Amino acid sequence: MFLRRSGSLSLVLRPTTFAISPFSTATAASETTHKGREEFRTGESDPANHDQSHLARFYTVPADVQKQIYLHGGYPKTFERQIKTFTESCLMVRQPAVEIIDYLRRTDFQRPANRFVLYGKDGTGKSLVLAHLLHYGFKQEFVLVHVPWVPNWMKRPKETANSSSHEGQLDLPLDGAAWLSHFKHQNAKLLTKLDLKVSREYVWSKRETTPAGASLLELVEHGINRVKFSCNAIAALLGELRQQSTEGKLKTMVVIDGFNAFFHPHTRILAENKVRVTPDKLTLTKPFLDITAPSWSNGVCILAVDRMALTEDRMESELPMYLLRREGFEHLDPFVPVRVDNYSEEEFHSCVQYYLNRKWVQITKPGFDKELEFLSGRNPFKLMQLCASL
Repeated sequence: MFLRRSGSLSLVLRPTTFAISPFSTATAASETTHKGREEFRTGESDPANHDQSHLARFYTVPADVQKQIYLHGGYPKTFERQIKTFTESCLMVRQPAVEIIDYLRRTDFQRPANRFVLYGKDGTGKSLVLAHLLHYGFKQEFVLVHVPWVPNWMKRPKETANSSSHEGQLDLPLDGAAWLSHFKHQNAKLLTKLDLKVSREYVWSKRETTPAGASLLELVEHGINRVKFSCNAIAALLGELRQQSTEGKLKTMVVIDGFNAFFHPHTRILAENKVRVTPDKLTLTKPFLDITAPSWSNGVCILAVDRMALTEDRMESELPMYLLRREGFEHLDPFVPVRVDNYSEEEFHSCVQYYLNRKWVQITKPGFDKELEFLSGRNPFKLMQLCASL
């Protein structure tokens, strides 16, 4: 047991156990087991049914869904640790997610793909809103094209290699193969059900080809098994998805976090002459820019821009115009900006009640929630940090 004190704030925090502390009061226990549970939870676990009546409440992501769509990314690392501790995956239903879900219900998918851009200050929960929308896309049988965090490719690639098909560009073969594994894990069941075929022959080398009419999953597996060709396989896959979505064979949802990293002036990757490589010199960049362009239909793009996605010093503003720069802004224009703010008073109350319910926070004095509110400014990430284990 650890005791954390901040000013007059006194909280008992437990990193791995939920046993009731002698410091907890009978009043708090009654609140969390009866009234609190009704206030902060909703029994509606299907995001397609979430609306204004579910705002500021937590819903439980089923364990099988969590393993299928978030196993290789989608949750921030700090949130993943919290899930392991709480032994359940719960997401709060927030206004930005409900707003976009409502837009999607009324979308005419025969028109060019709409682009939504989430933005907001650091730590407001943009990644978790994306996770909520990813679950929505999964339940609505969209093929998911999900990049959990673009800066991982720009800042810390696993390996780089000169591209054999694009002179002067670099492949990220291991990162490409890892992304294809992520794509397959999320979509294998749906792709098998849809029985999609590649529209043309793809030649990888003198001895290796993927013939026209082969399963789309064969294309994916080739990129996984032959890491050398993983980036080319991604380009072929995303091209097929754009074409076949437009033909009405499937629906595609593109979800990318840290999208503005594609438009930063430099990466942290050094070329042979020790000069920093620009994002456009990576073969992974163009396929994801193509699929976020309005040149195809029967799909949607939901993107998040973030100051932490930049490879250099963070910019002062969190607005899309600044983070995307002129090139990125013009690439997405027109798009629908959706702001993600700090918790509202109701959301903050629900989050504190959830922590109390999981015995993660145990009160020692009245008014502790007001002090938490003051210290965190209702910022979701700061609140999580204040309530984290020592």
